[in-house]
Amino acid sequence: MTDATLKDTEAFSSEVDTGSREENASKPESRAPFRFHQNGKGSSVRRRIGLPAIPVSVALAIIWIIAMLVIAAFAEKIAPYGFTQLDLRNRLAAPGNAAHWLGTDELGRDVLSRLLASIRISLLIAFGATAISAVVGTTLGFLAAHFRGAVEQLVLMLTDFQASMPFLIMALAVLAFFGNSLPLLIGLMGLFGWERYARIARGLAISANAQGYAAAVRQLGATPSRIYLRHILPNIASTLIVSTTLVFPEVILMESGLSFLGLGVQPPMTSLGNMVGYGREYLTRAPWIMLAPATTIVVTTLAVSMIGDWLRDRLDPTLQ
Repeated sequence: MTDATLKDTEAFSSEVDTGSREENASKPESRAPFRFHQNGKGSSVRRRIGLPAIPVSVALAIIWIIAMLVIAAFAEKIAPYGFTQLDLRNRLAAPGNAAHWLGTDELGRDVLSRLLASIRISLLIAFGATAISAVVGTTLGFLAAHFRGAVEQLVLMLTDFQASMPFLIMALAVLAFFGNSLPLLIGLMGLFGWERYARIARGLAISANAQGYAAAVRQLGATPSRIYLRHILPNIASTLIVSTTLVFPEVILMESGLSFLGLGVQPPMTSLGNMVGYGREYLTRAPWIMLAPATTIVVTTLAVSMIGDWLRDRLDPTLQ
């Protein structure tokens, strides 16, 4: 091969290399996949570490519930007076004065102090009754799903009986016969709504038993209590939590109704329904006695219902 041929070959090779480098440099899509991957990864990380989008109404509802819990925990320290303390010189004082911000009742008791104490008692009853209802209903639902047969039929019969029985009439009969006390009232209110938990827990437990993870844990020798409490319950907890947010405001309204009728919380203790019941006699002369607890009941039940609806939409996989 001659020297001229070698020079032509080297020149052609250098031109090809230069042309390929220029062509690759001129292609913008060569780095596009990498940039797209970075953007996708960054947005995925932001979604993973970011907080869920909360509507303004739900955020306000959460703030209200937190405020109610803080008031219930520190009611005695926040209240300016004792809820039974009398001020006969300022009977039926209107709201807005320096001594009594929300006014006083017919005995000169500070409405704000009584309202704070009533929030504590009403939330205690509502939380205690909701917890009892959830535990009883979920336990019976798990028993029905595990044993099936006669046990399942018995549980279903009890749930149908509870659903068909007007609870208010039954509560009135029990309280009229056994008398009034706070533990009895909490236990009685705990029987309200348990059939919902039982039906939900039974259906979801039967569905979970048909899936592979429950059968696998059973084959490894796990006891039934471990299967239901450690494996099935966490998977159905979201549905039960939503059901709890629906039962909680109903318990508050039920307790308020019983106290309004005089069969709930008895003096000297006070609750929101108790304040409404006593304030109805002074609705025309001193409406603030009844309006303060009534507004608290309405806003609290509305806040819990809004949070429950939002949780249902967030936890429902069909709406994702």
